[in-house]
Amino acid sequence: MKYKVAIFDMDGTILNTLGDLADTMNYCLTSYQMSERSIDEIRNFVGDGIHKLVERAVQEETEPAIVEKIYVSFLEYYKDHCAIKTKPYAGIKKVIEQLRDNGVKTVVVSNKADYAVKILCEKYFKGLFDYSMGDKAGQRRKPYPDGINAVMEYFGAEPKEVVYIGDSEVDYQTAHNAGVDVITVGWGFRDEEYLLSIGARQVIHYPEEIVSEIED
Repeated sequence: MKYKVAIFDMDGTILNTLGDLADTMNYCLTSYQMSERSIDEIRNFVGDGIHKLVERAVQEETEPAIVEKIYVSFLEYYKDHCAIKTKPYAGIKKVIEQLRDNGVKTVVVSNKADYAVKILCEKYFKGLFDYSMGDKAGQRRKPYPDGINAVMEYFGAEPKEVVYIGDSEVDYQTAHNAGVDVITVGWGFRDEEYLLSIGARQVIHYPEEIVSEIED
């Protein structure tokens, strides 16, 4: 195999989490008498962590103290509602199994809250990831390379032995910042035209193509 470690983003790459993210965000907004956001708006707001999602979703000129209260509310509500509508993308679980059968270490590095990463990996991919990491205190979130660097240290891997798989500009930039190769997928939260415009070499559209890319 071309790589020793395959690191996956979560939202928009292995799981379609958009419905639960939108429902949670809208629950929090309406709790503060703010207008709900559409699915497409939420799609464009995600990628930089929950706090940024909240900042983008609230009304303009919302007081910072209210933003923080909505953020805390989101974390509390999402913990019990992160797996209502969320589902794995078709074929992705089989791809992860194939990679593991071929000796590749499989990992999740996400800007999603660490507790949610752990809950969703356990529910949908039990035993299929050697390591998982979400947003937590003491570590800079993507596009900083901290998460990928921690994974490389954990497995004793060099950048040339690692590939990052994601669906957004944040994922592309994270891989670039860590000096690792990237596979950009087109079934997630960003469209192909946009991904190519930010520098993606190519965009794949079927999960099984991940195996082909890693085997080359």
